[in-house]
Amino acid sequence: MNTAALREQIQRAHQHEASSGQLTRQLAVQLPHLHPAIQLPDVDAKGVLTRFVKAYIDLVPDLLDAANEVAHEAGIESQITPVLSIAEQFFLQPPPILEGHVGLDGLLDEAYLAHRLVEEVNDLYIKHFGQPLIPSDITVANLIAHQLIGETFANQLDEAVHHAVDEMLNEESFALESVEAYRERLHSPDTEAAWKRWPCLSRQLGVELELEQPGA
Repeated sequence: MNTAALREQIQRAHQHEASSGQLTRQLAVQLPHLHPAIQLPDVDAKGVLTRFVKAYIDLVPDLLDAANEVAHEAGIESQITPVLSIAEQFFLQPPPILEGHVGLDGLLDEAYLAHRLVEEVNDLYIKHFGQPLIPSDITVANLIAHQLIGETFANQLDEAVHHAVDEMLNEESFALESVEAYRERLHSPDTEAAWKRWPCLSRQLGVELELEQPGA
């Protein structure tokens, strides 16, 4: 994993935003048209949404490092690391679908790909272990990012994620002795403590998703 390169790229995008304000302007245009399920505070809604996007992007290197570390502990690094490397490459060498996207606006698309990839791996972990690879409550944040990116394009990105996971992980990946040994360690106090370091990103930043509308 070369998350140092990701961090440098994200820092450059922050510098681009500081000089251009491109992301902030785009979010200001999107605000009146957001899905009503996305709940923002009445005060400084644009600022809250901008901080959410920045934090969502900033989290990617930490998330990949943590997932890689847990996969190493589980003894299935050889299965998981190639999948995480795909998320890394989404940033460093974006697929053609992301050509021409620059600054934090562009990195939102790439961050969505990376977060969704980890989410899909998490779903596989829940299926096999009863709990996720990384206990990061990112589902709501991904749904919000999906809305910001736009339904049509976000669905194309989802397809790219599903293809990557299907290509790299299968049932045999979870049928190793090392996986069984890891399964036995999952409910230790150390694991429980580690989970508490990963709060819900969206709630932390003041963005909520109301999945059931009143009167629905």
